[in-house]
Amino acid sequence: MAPFISLVKKDLLMEWRQKHTLFGVLLYVGATVFVVYMMSGQPEARIWNALFWLTQLFVAVNSVAKSFLQEHPNRFRYYYTLVKPSTFLLAKMLYSIVIMLVMSLVSLFLYYVMLGWPLEQSGLFIVITMVGSLSLSAVFTFLSAIAARAQQNSALMAILGFPLVTPVLMILSKLALTALSPIYMPGWWGLALVLLGLDILVIILGIILFPFLWQE
Repeated sequence: MAPFISLVKKDLLMEWRQKHTLFGVLLYVGATVFVVYMMSGQPEARIWNALFWLTQLFVAVNSVAKSFLQEHPNRFRYYYTLVKPSTFLLAKMLYSIVIMLVMSLVSLFLYYVMLGWPLEQSGLFIVITMVGSLSLSAVFTFLSAIAARAQQNSALMAILGFPLVTPVLMILSKLALTALSPIYMPGWWGLALVLLGLDILVIILGIILFPFLWQE
């Protein structure tokens, strides 16, 4: 656990020291929500939900997807002598989850201030937002790892990301609809299990495949 914790602390400290990157993402979040407000005002609940998850997608691309791409290739050789590849990957995932959680809560607050609050079950939506942050972080960290080891090919992330991110966003938006309705909506637990299965699958695939990418 010591190398795992050290890697997470290292990434968080680097993020804090490079404040221009962190505040740049915060500025992007604020500008995105403001533009949505100027274009749509305070939309109805379903439109509000769709816009929120699209915003989360853009936030994930700009804040989480760079987790591996910002590392210099020579650093990977240094890390290779210190930690196991699975430890390195899981540390990056945890770092991405922390960053994405912060950005998601900031987005949710800005939506509340600018676009209203059409939610009937606020606590449930916040929980779904946190689960969504975990899911998007896991997917984009996995894609970032592949792109970083494939000669920094960012286009590869876009090609691989579409079939992975699309079902995650669809499931999250449908789960969030339960927080928009004042009545109980059956079947939500099935969607939650599917989302949990996708998250576990992405993490397992990362643990299996990343050691081979690590050795390249």
